[in-house]
Amino acid sequence: MIVIISGTNRPGSNTRKVTAHVEATYKSLGVKTQLLDLANLPPEIFSPSAYGEKPAAFTKFTDAILAADGLVIVTPEYNGSLPGILKYFIDMLPFPESFESRPVCFVGLAAGLWGALRPVEQLQAIFGYRNAFIFPERVFMPGIGKLLDESGNFTSPDLEKRLHAQAEGFTGFVEKLKVKKLR
Repeated sequence: MIVIISGTNRPGSNTRKVTAHVEATYKSLGVKTQLLDLANLPPEIFSPSAYGEKPAAFTKFTDAILAADGLVIVTPEYNGSLPGILKYFIDMLPFPESFESRPVCFVGLAAGLWGALRPVEQLQAIFGYRNAFIFPERVFMPGIGKLLDESGNFTSPDLEKRLHAQAEGFTGFVEKLKVKKLR
């Protein structure tokens, strides 16, 4: 199962729209997916006491990560970095088992010219520190406001092709690593 993380809690975000395309791409390949939308994090996770004892409502997020064969992180760029909510989410997950030897890939989107290159590179450092297996083919979407129409559809078929190629590659990467773990 591939878990797809929509990396912001901003209502009506372009990230959520792109995440829907990513999810549809994996489903078109017959891959079982689960979406984790950070907009649905339980409010009690933000209590200072959550560092010591995670709220019961956060369990479904933790369980999804721990059951995932691979993770796809869809992140926007906020102020030259990843959204604080995404970093906080990562910090709240169990260490080290959440990402240890788990395949992960990235899709970045931004209003600016670089298409979230900075937050993706920052996330690669975080996941590398946590001993995840990082898939090298990233998809960047610069000028996201012009890449989506009012309905959230891509304005260029090239984006669908790039997401499809990434999904095919990542699915193969995940499968090869699963076989290796079984040996």
